[in-house]
Amino acid sequence: MHVVNSKIVWEKITKGVFIIAEAGKNFIQTPDDRPVTEYLNNAKELVDKAVWAGADAIKFQTHNVEDEQLNIPIISPHFKGANRYQWVKRNTEATPVVEFWKPLKNYCEEKGIIFFSTPMSRGAAYRLAEVGVPLWKIGSGDILDFVCMDFMRQSGLPVIMSSGMSTIEEVQQGINFLKAKNHRVALTHALSKYPGLPEEANLAIIELYQEQFPGVPIGFSENSVGIEPSLIAVALGATIIEKHFTISRNLWGADHKVCSTPEEFKELVEAIRQLEQNPTERERWLRHPKLSAIRGPKQKILKDDEALFRPIFRKALMAAEDIPAGTIVQSNLIYAMRPQAYAGGLPSETYEQIIGKRVKVDLKKFQPLTWEVLA
Repeated sequence: MHVVNSKIVWEKITKGVFIIAEAGKNFIQTPDDRPVTEYLNNAKELVDKAVWAGADAIKFQTHNVEDEQLNIPIISPHFKGANRYQWVKRNTEATPVVEFWKPLKNYCEEKGIIFFSTPMSRGAAYRLAEVGVPLWKIGSGDILDFVCMDFMRQSGLPVIMSSGMSTIEEVQQGINFLKAKNHRVALTHALSKYPGLPEEANLAIIELYQEQFPGVPIGFSENSVGIEPSLIAVALGATIIEKHFTISRNLWGADHKVCSTPEEFKELVEAIRQLEQNPTERERWLRHPKLSAIRGPKQKILKDDEALFRPIFRKALMAAEDIPAGTIVQSNLIYAMRPQAYAGGLPSETYEQIIGKRVKVDLKKFQPLTWEVLA
């Protein structure tokens, strides 16, 4: 049994290249629902392949539909196969803590690979805390979900924050919020396009982050097929590489089509380890013929392809239960929920500003929290 604590993980992030196989929800592989036991077996197969490929960690995604997704019909541009509410609901029901997450974590420990998962809401983070994880990951759509991030930063565990579909000001805002109560914070550059082309990687943002966030480990979360951008990222100083991972790109689901296969991931891991051990490898990658295109400009620009996702994946503040008029707002009375564009509540980053305010009118569960209803 290989049990890893947060100190060991942080050392891996700060003293080498921490390589993450991002399995996400890739244990779901069919349009029709399947038994939890089948999802667990699929997840275990992903673990086995990630171990074979040499990954340090395997990361999944954890949902809790109750406090993540309002029942508003909407479909994401990157996955036409399911209504967002039904997709999140299916993921929630497919992964009960006792029957799925706990045995999956135990299996990872038996196989000697670090298990963790991205909580897509505070409720999902509660589920993962019950399972036990050595670190947190914040997805690009949630870097201003201060409801969930408040729970993460106060847990004492390291936090890795991705930064796709965001402006540099929003990245700074998210980092500042986390570091106000937790100094073990890392940041990954990401392009929120599925799939992205290597020439769209804009890896110079890694250098920008190194300058703007001194002392913060910087990494790269890749959504493109191929290994060149990740290797150039390591040559530029990235200490975290996260790459989507699947058994086959032909499977049904949201992310399989942008993932590395086990064979491709193994090639990536071996090349990164060579790069770490041999300084001449670093220089070779920094002379890559496509370096200029893959590196791009040293500025964080919100691209049109990324902006499409923001109205769907950003969150608004909603009542977590029926709230009588006169109630003082506390954290437990607030959900941060998608889709922000249609929810009607204040943006999730106003979370701290409304704590301690008084509710002027009776609110039903899932009604929006706005300045008009607060005193």
